[in-house]
Amino acid sequence: MDVSEAILARRSVRGFLSDPVDPAVLHGIVTKAARAATGGNLQPWHVDVLTGAPLDRLKADIAAKLWRGESETPAYDIYPSELVAPYRDRRFAVGEAMYGEIGIPREDKAARRLWFARNFQFFGAPAALFCSVDRRMGPPQWADLGMYLQNVMLLAVEAGLGSCAQECWAMYPETVGEAIALPGERMLFCGMAIGVEDTTEPANRLRSARAPEGEWLTFHP
Repeated sequence: MDVSEAILARRSVRGFLSDPVDPAVLHGIVTKAARAATGGNLQPWHVDVLTGAPLDRLKADIAAKLWRGESETPAYDIYPSELVAPYRDRRFAVGEAMYGEIGIPREDKAARRLWFARNFQFFGAPAALFCSVDRRMGPPQWADLGMYLQNVMLLAVEAGLGSCAQECWAMYPETVGEAIALPGERMLFCGMAIGVEDTTEPANRLRSARAPEGEWLTFHP
């Protein structure tokens, strides 16, 4: 597999088999990914990988909080408070496309909330990682985190695995922080589900659209 093939194959997988992931494969993925570009070679990412009992405990804890309706102060604003077109339209379109694949109409708010809660079970994935960053870092270093995470997802494709990057975990920084003993000086950035894709999951039929290059690309010859 070449880089172009991996980029085209990568997507957000929202249904996984329970088959465990070889720890050596996981270790190889997260360590190779550290060759990501990083300004000034700061390498600002901190990564915690959960499998087995630690992952099960976290999923049980977050499920109990969701059942009780408990919320926490998010680590940051995942989306701008005023999301304007075309970004708002793209977010709406991909959401409707996903719910269309799994057959949940827009008016069934309860079913949509239940589906969203599957995020906090990592969609059944047997492995998960959390990425955090020193709170003193700024937007340029957050970009470095994105480059590291993209490497993880492409290497997962190479290993025959699926992944789903999940900023929703930033909504529960206290619960995650307790689970991974996150130091106070570090901010939770996101989680990620990793595992073997369940090809029978309807949500995995989704292939999100990309804007035509005329909307974002300019060459200056």
